[in-house]
Amino acid sequence: MEELLTSISTYGYVIIALYSFGGGFLAIVGGAILASMGKLDIEIVLLVAGVSNMVGDLFLFYMGKYQKKELAKYPFYKKHRRKMAYSRVLVRKNHIIAIFVQKYLYGIKTLIPIILGLSNYNFQKFAILNMFASLIWTLSVGLGTFYSAEYVQEFMSFYDIPPYILPILLLSFLFGVWKFLEYKTEKR
Repeated sequence: MEELLTSISTYGYVIIALYSFGGGFLAIVGGAILASMGKLDIEIVLLVAGVSNMVGDLFLFYMGKYQKKELAKYPFYKKHRRKMAYSRVLVRKNHIIAIFVQKYLYGIKTLIPIILGLSNYNFQKFAILNMFASLIWTLSVGLGTFYSAEYVQEFMSFYDIPPYILPILLLSFLFGVWKFLEYKTEKR
């Protein structure tokens, strides 16, 4: 167990960076939990996750704006047409809110930057809004997890809840969100 924690302390920031590049909600949550345990530094976790998430969305926007033909070749493009249509509706209703909300919604967080790129949205405007959205996402999720981790540990120890239950609950919640988005985007 000690070797695993040493390995996480050594490579944790790299894992957070790579996972957050794709919009990794679990990476910042895991990093904040490890920071609350004293294994990682919360400031570095927040910086790495925020910058990586921002750069990842800029990359997706770039792909949508300048690599349209290449994107159309990938299977996800055909497979997620309904989610892309749903995301287009969100973008049309209010593009600014869509940029901020997409950080929190599993299933469309990678589609919104691509769709904005496909729709010839202004790159500078997207970059500025994305920077603020990444900052708010990083602070709300990272600091929220960091400061609530102690209370969750106390709650779990008070009620003798095994530690493996929390990841199961988190995965169940993410699965529920995914199913909800599938339901909202399915053809009726």
